[in-house]
Amino acid sequence: MSLNKLIKQCANNDRKAQKEIYQLFAGKLFSICLKYSRNRQEAQDNFQDGFITIFDKIGQFKFKGSFEGWLKRVMVNTILLKYRQKNVLNIVTEEIPDEVVVDVDDEAISLDFLLNLITELPERYRLVFNLYVLDGFSHKEISGMLRIAEGTSKSNLARARAILKQKIELHQQDRQSI
Repeated sequence: MSLNKLIKQCANNDRKAQKEIYQLFAGKLFSICLKYSRNRQEAQDNFQDGFITIFDKIGQFKFKGSFEGWLKRVMVNTILLKYRQKNVLNIVTEEIPDEVVVDVDDEAISLDFLLNLITELPERYRLVFNLYVLDGFSHKEISGMLRIAEGTSKSNLARARAILKQKIELHQQDRQSI
């Protein structure tokens, strides 16, 4: 069955079509949830809420552009809405620190270690870091998605990078002292 037909059937609440869409995209969408969540349990909650939203809004898909891209945007927006409701995105100052450069010894730092460091960032920093660095959104787009000032987005990104730099440097020092 074609993807377009599945989408149309989902819009008519066809459970079999919903199951097929779920099976086709669950892996990719869950990885997004892991990236934007503090832990696996929160990722599972976000994943479930995201799919409920996807099936509620699937009739709004206009068959223009990538369906997978539309799914990802709905999932990210569902997660960000939860954060906005918890007011974790507020920041006291918009002072923008200087650009932080992180010098990483690729052989000493694993991808899993880096991803773990990212999940340990404070929520507002992690969200901006993921949106900007991992997903390629501009500060203007992020400010609209998170309902924060562009300067706040830039500040949060700089602070996230500074925290990551400090943790990576500590890790590298620890490895050198062994």
